Amino acid sequence: MKDIKEKSEYCLNCPVKPCSKKGCPLENDIPTFIKAIKEENYKKAYEILSETTVLEAVCGRICPHTKQCEGSCVRGIKSNPVSIGEMEAFIGDIAIRENYKIAEKNEENKDKKIAIVGGGPAGITASAFLLKKGYSVTLYEKYNYLGGLLMHGIPEFRLPKEIVKQTVQKVIDLGLEVKYNMELGKDITLQELEKQYDAIFLAFGANITTKMGVEGEELEGVYGGNQLLEHNEHPDYKGKKVGIIGGGNVAMDCARTIKRLGAQEVKVIYRRAEEQMPAEVKEIQEAKEEGIEFLFQNNIVKILGKDKVKKVELIKTELVQKEGEARKVPVNIPDSNYIIDIDYIVMALGSKPEEFVNTLGLELNKWGYINIDEQNRTSNPKIFAGGDLAGAKGTVAWAARSGRNAANAIIEYLK
Repeated sequence: MKDIKEKSEYCLNCPVKPCSKKGCPLENDIPTFIKAIKEENYKKAYEILSETTVLEAVCGRICPHTKQCEGSCVRGIKSNPVSIGEMEAFIGDIAIRENYKIAEKNEENKDKKIAIVGGGPAGITASAFLLKKGYSVTLYEKYNYLGGLLMHGIPEFRLPKEIVKQTVQKVIDLGLEVKYNMELGKDITLQELEKQYDAIFLAFGANITTKMGVEGEELEGVYGGNQLLEHNEHPDYKGKKVGIIGGGNVAMDCARTIKRLGAQEVKVIYRRAEEQMPAEVKEIQEAKEEGIEFLFQNNIVKILGKDKVKKVELIKTELVQKEGEARKVPVNIPDSNYIIDIDYIVMALGSKPEEFVNTLGLELNKWGYINIDEQNRTSNPKIFAGGDLAGAKGTVAWAARSGRNAANAIIEYLK
């Protein structure tokens, strides 16, 4: 605690709060909660954070802090930024250990019933903010646990499962009713939910890996990174060479998990430069330290093999500034092709919703995500959507922000 106190003293308590206003998707009041740590009033620090988030112990560990809050810290201009993530996790852990409550149970609006589909960051956050206002909330989850990608998408070495369970339990303790093993489209329909509830929030994510459209993607040995992490059904990597295509945190999680499962070589293949990788800097560095090789500015051309993956053809790229583009784009360099031996390919290029979303009778955008307005409303005024399912930015904090926004919009709708 002495170490945390020293780190809190490093904060300048800026009146403009760029770490909160510019850097934090949830707009946590960072200087104020750190000030409470300085005063060693940890319960007050938790109460301040609870005004905007319920995932302190989670986000404090896995958010891309260098690209978000810490990346906007005034201290970081000339020196090291304040250790915001570490302090948030510290408060989240104390709240779990000391059993601080998010809020007291409230039944002010218990006659209004809301269904939430999906128990990931968006669904959990929406549940909490609705329960705090006293609404009756029932959450439908297709698995026998809550947490979504926090449980099955982020490896244990990055985010301990026990932390997720205890964080989720705080929301359950607010009075959340959970119906496990209930999958939309199989165990219950949207029409049935419409009859039973005053409002519905769809937050079940989008976990189907996006494909590249290159030759050989259909070969045995080509996997989707999202599905590998979700279902944990890995092949035997011992003595094998594995290529990971992509540059985000899913790519890092896949690479580091597969290396731990005994792969001889793991190469991350990314078509842009290292500084353009969306993955957290810390994750990239730790992957390198674990022996994972990075092939920057390389694009995949073709996956080779008769039945199974045997090799992959790559081409080098150069970064070119094009009109109308905010950042340089990778362009293939002619005649720079080369072939490497690979036993397995893992696509970690982003994700899209499952096909059954097309059958829900809701308007979709051109990318296949559920179309929502500024209030998270779908084309059906009674149904709201958020998180990955609605194309929210792909971090846990942004998914949680989407859930909070949806909760506020539902509250306004029910008024």
